[in-house]
Amino acid sequence: MQEQTQLVRFEHVVLPHLDAAYNLARWLTRNDQDAEDVVQEACLRAFKFVGGFYGGDSRAWLLTIVRNTCYTWLRHNRAHELTTPFDEAIHDAECDALNPETLLLHNADRQLLRQALEALPVEFREVVVLRELEGLSYKEIGAIADIPMGTVMSRLARARKRLQHDLANRLNGEG
Repeated sequence: MQEQTQLVRFEHVVLPHLDAAYNLARWLTRNDQDAEDVVQEACLRAFKFVGGFYGGDSRAWLLTIVRNTCYTWLRHNRAHELTTPFDEAIHDAECDALNPETLLLHNADRQLLRQALEALPVEFREVVVLRELEGLSYKEIGAIADIPMGTVMSRLARARKRLQHDLANRLNGEG
């Protein structure tokens, strides 16, 4: 009986957010099959711990599990992607090229934007995906990524700067 209740609760709490879970996993792993594997593992974890979910934002709860599962998967399969080299030119360069939001609004080449987003280090990619594609607030992103709101804002700013720089280079044929 308890397993039946757990299953019903799981279906209510987790299943409505599977698209968001896959979206986050896909952008963090940059591979469809890997994302499916990560989401499957995250769902198993969510099922195991759904009894400890006491209400609130079930989407944020699930995305936290997906994020943590992605990072565990990345540590085991692609540890080199978890390090972020600091590029002084990217962080200091003021560029007059269009920013990513303007490019997106003007129906710029989606493939170009996708490539630039996939080129971001994983901790930058995750905040952009959670903010721009999933529409989460800074506070929600901070809770999911277990980082302060100031770090969320800083990572978003740095990610946008990198996107801007990368897209400008790609548009100018340098990428």
